[in-house]
Amino acid sequence: MARYKVLVTRRIPQVGLDMLGEECDLDISPHDRPFSREELLSMVRGKDGAVTLLTDKVDGELLDAAAGARGFANFAVGFDNMDIAEATRRGIPLSNTPDVLTEATAEMAWALLFSVARRVVESDGVMRSGKWNGWAPLQFIGGDITGATLGIVGAGRIGAAMARKSTGFRMKVLYADARPNSALEAEIGARHVPLETLVRESDFVSVHVPLLPETRHLFSYDTFTQMKRTAYLVNTSRGPVLKEDDLVRALKEGLIAGAGLDVYEKEPLMADGLAALSNVVICPHTASATTTSRNGMAAKAAMNLLAMLRGERAPDCLNPEIYG
Repeated sequence: MARYKVLVTRRIPQVGLDMLGEECDLDISPHDRPFSREELLSMVRGKDGAVTLLTDKVDGELLDAAAGARGFANFAVGFDNMDIAEATRRGIPLSNTPDVLTEATAEMAWALLFSVARRVVESDGVMRSGKWNGWAPLQFIGGDITGATLGIVGAGRIGAAMARKSTGFRMKVLYADARPNSALEAEIGARHVPLETLVRESDFVSVHVPLLPETRHLFSYDTFTQMKRTAYLVNTSRGPVLKEDDLVRALKEGLIAGAGLDVYEKEPLMADGLAALSNVVICPHTASATTTSRNGMAAKAAMNLLAMLRGERAPDCLNPEIYG
């Protein structure tokens, strides 16, 4: 039986490569960086399918270059890099990797929340500098977490997991979402409120929405003016959900107490001035970076792509309407 030709646009955990390798000849990027657009268009030619990343734009131009391809599997839960409408029009399946990174991402949101509220990175830097002179009553005072109000923006899988982890800290939970999450309300007493209410009343705001036209720049300078000056913002969703220049301005002006970020508007770049601020914790998009999550993502991507190549329904298909 002929083997499928598959492009892997950046090396993924071996479990996924081993699964694909049983039926496919793999062309794996040799670079520890994203493909340039020209490289991607060149490399995808003649392939039966590809494992793509969020940095790979899967649009009409790419689909033209990959004429005859049977599908594309995103190694990510997000899929704003994929033109679903165009792929659907051509009958080409697309997939993502939901579920396997839910808990890891929620854990990272909590790690950022604690780090910025308790000034962990800032105080770590002082210790490493050798400039700490001993305990002082007014040194590194941060925000209280136990008993505070947590606002969840987007109560899907990850947002709900973040909310559930708050029960050990006796937090009041508000959430804003286009759809009510009755299970979350019943389980922890979360309250469904408009976004305006959430940002006004929350001590911590954690963002978990997908990047859509209606969520781009959901948080701008005007939003920050509505938040408590003692509030903290955490974003592990997508960078462009925040207008990053406005966040820098808000942090400088003390409109909010601090922020914890794992994603950025123009990755891998940050907004000017962000890195210089002491009241922000910045991580390099590592929310899913646990062994279990990344292996799970690799296995899911491989499973989805193999199904596409065989002409079967992909388990995590983003455009199932192509199957009729």
